[in-house]
Amino acid sequence: MSAREQSVEHFLNLIRKSRRGKFKIYIGMSAGVGKTFRMLQEAHSLQRNGVDVRIGYIETHNRKETQELLAGIPVIERKRSFYKGKELEEMDIQAILNARPDIVLVDELAHTNIEGSKNEKRWQDVLELLDAGINVISAVNIQHIESLHDDVLRITGIDVKERIPDKILQVADEVVNIDLTSDELIARLREGKIYHPSKIETALRNFFQSEKILQLRELALKEVASQVERKVDTEVVINEKLRHERFLACISSNHETARMIIRKTARLANYYNSKWYVLYVQTPGEDANRIKLSVQRHLINNFKMATELGSEVLQVKSRNVPAEIARVAEQKHITTVCIGKPHLTLWRIMLKTTMFNRLLNKLSASDIDVIILS
Repeated sequence: MSAREQSVEHFLNLIRKSRRGKFKIYIGMSAGVGKTFRMLQEAHSLQRNGVDVRIGYIETHNRKETQELLAGIPVIERKRSFYKGKELEEMDIQAILNARPDIVLVDELAHTNIEGSKNEKRWQDVLELLDAGINVISAVNIQHIESLHDDVLRITGIDVKERIPDKILQVADEVVNIDLTSDELIARLREGKIYHPSKIETALRNFFQSEKILQLRELALKEVASQVERKVDTEVVINEKLRHERFLACISSNHETARMIIRKTARLANYYNSKWYVLYVQTPGEDANRIKLSVQRHLINNFKMATELGSEVLQVKSRNVPAEIARVAEQKHITTVCIGKPHLTLWRIMLKTTMFNRLLNKLSASDIDVIILS
């Protein structure tokens, strides 16, 4: 591409960005904190100011206070589809694009669409609406954020299947935390404002325990604080060092470990609003002809997850893993290398070579930090 063509493309990108819809996300620590309620309250305030705001998809969960707020807000009819013999409803993205409201409310951002839908995930629908210049107000619980999956599993014991990549929060113009104390949330549950009375005791014995709620609340507060930090970093002149942090996540074919390293490095990179990379060094023993197909599939899935979380994936072949890490760290101007703890395959490979000490010396000489992730 010539310099002139690059200039034209850059200008077109600026135009597209200016035409892009604004995106606001309400985030909460769990169901029942009032995200949908707050979205509908805001919709009424916008209407009073002459804004054309409509409902693209709202889930009230039959909560009386929330259902009452639906009155007076135009609803874009949902699309009905048959799946496995059942009639199901989905948000009709085409109908929203045709109606072109000023603002559309889209609840349950992490939802997986019916098989055969235009987009696999609702967050992908939202990105399409934003690209079309339609402003979106949405909501999501903290347990649906991809990089927090392991933390949520540890806290709650629940393996949340529907998740959104962290980049969705990063493209949002506003991220607002809907916060309640654990006592307030449990009180709402006991009053029947979250679940049907028949489910209350089960919920109290499982998810809705004070210590679990407190930990999820902490995650939600930290996430929103991180988004504020990012906004400050892009809009306010601060310490330049923060702008130049670069992280390198070093993974092997060990699926669970690689996934953990990717997620934790993503959290660090998000905090510093930094560019980051995932490096996979394929040794002769991990050649495609020598490892199981299941391992190859896990690798591909981890690469996909890393890309969705905002990383650039680097794949190289070498017998000398430490040397490749050092080379890539220097080439990409890395400030922090992230690796797994000592019992992992990657570490064992390093310990078998005298290059590991050279790696540490080289990284140290270059002011590159090494973080061992547990």
